[in-house]
Amino acid sequence: MAYWSYILTAVGVFGLWLAGRKSKFGWAVGLGAQVLWLSYAVTTEQWGFILSAVAYGWVYSKNFLAWRRAELEVARG
Repeated sequence: MAYWSYILTAVGVFGLWLAGRKSKFGWAVGLGAQVLWLSYAVTTEQWGFILSAVAYGWVYSKNFLAWRRAELEVARG
């Protein structure tokens, strides 16, 4: 099960990479990774990861909304 943390980390970094390239899919990958981290936390009984996943999920959501708002403003001109 230890290798899962490496895989989940790679998924999260990939989401950040996509978001940095201004792909809306980056935010979806990042949020999806947090769901996986929650599952990992429960399965391995590493409860601290739940707080981490919630915090990261909140930041991903907040940044997506800010990014989307700015994108809409540019589109409006």
